[in-house]
Amino acid sequence: MTTLFINGKKTKVDADPSTPLLWVLRDNLKLTGTKYGCGIAQCGACTVHLDGRAVRSCVTPISMASGKQVTTIEGLAETTLGKTVQAAWQEVDVPQCGYCQSGQIMAATALLKEIPHPSESQITAAMDGILCRCGTYNRIRAAIQKVAKHPLLAEQSGGEK
Repeated sequence: MTTLFINGKKTKVDADPSTPLLWVLRDNLKLTGTKYGCGIAQCGACTVHLDGRAVRSCVTPISMASGKQVTTIEGLAETTLGKTVQAAWQEVDVPQCGYCQSGQIMAATALLKEIPHPSESQITAAMDGILCRCGTYNRIRAAIQKVAKHPLLAEQSGGEK
């Protein structure tokens, strides 16, 4: 039995400690916003936050998440920063097929929490490896830049509320 803290809630999971976090989230906990893309940490569709840092859940065993805070796209939607990023995504019309978007948003919010006003190169580095088959990279960048100019980030250092 492994104890996880998912979106602020303590959860006990009966799964092998080597089970990837992705499968526990999707299959055991029915949190399906985190997507399976490649299974080898190359596409980023499965990105979640582990103690505030963006990680690929498809290769993160639950043993590494035990006792740490895991935030999924569902939990992020309950935060001020998460809502702000999602609103910017809609305003800039980022998604086309939408499959990669939870991973994109998770990576973007981790960046903005750490660096509220990122440079172009910081955005590129943070988003590198989160693949978008539709090629909406320019709109993703524009949405991140929009949030970086938002009064929310002027008032705080990017922390989740």
